[in-house]
Amino acid sequence: MARTPARERLLRAAAELFYENGMTATGIDAVTARAGVARMSLYNNFASKDALVLAYLAERHEEWLALYRERLATARGPREGVLAVVDAYLDHAHLPQAAGSPYRGCGLLNAAAELGPQDPGREAVRTHKEEVEAILCGHLAEDLAPARAAEVAEHIAFLLEGATTRAGLEGDSARLRRARTLIAAILDNELGPTDAARAESARA
Repeated sequence: MARTPARERLLRAAAELFYENGMTATGIDAVTARAGVARMSLYNNFASKDALVLAYLAERHEEWLALYRERLATARGPREGVLAVVDAYLDHAHLPQAAGSPYRGCGLLNAAAELGPQDPGREAVRTHKEEVEAILCGHLAEDLAPARAAEVAEHIAFLLEGATTRAGLEGDSARLRRARTLIAAILDNELGPTDAARAESARA
């Protein structure tokens, strides 16, 4: 069986340790020990710890995008497109638990809290969050005027990020599940209720 490349093992180890303990508290020696590689192997793959951090942030971004695309593949229309974004947040929240670690919130926001205002890593996190909001806006713009789509997308993004922060504080995804319910209600108001909701209302 082929051995996992050192770069991949280093990124996996960094992802685990940065998420569990924070980036500042995680030294190079801890990463190489978890990865099972020599210290020089890290510098053969990454110019510095800062470069490793940027690679970690990029991988977290791609990880979320993959979950979103998987959800989007079965989505139909703007409502389901928005909920695909929300469900990707929930899927992402369950990844640490699947690996045996408690949920600690958004790894990207956690990282940004440790970085200086001008740090390239902080800009990478900002870009990711802006892309998520743009995705939401794109789905909503299928049925709403551009200005209204942008306003609702911002509102939903605030709900998602706030729920993610609270979920991280409490160590589970309950707040995110509640946010999904609230976002579904916003979509009912903005896009019109689903057929199931109309039928339920008619029976009432």
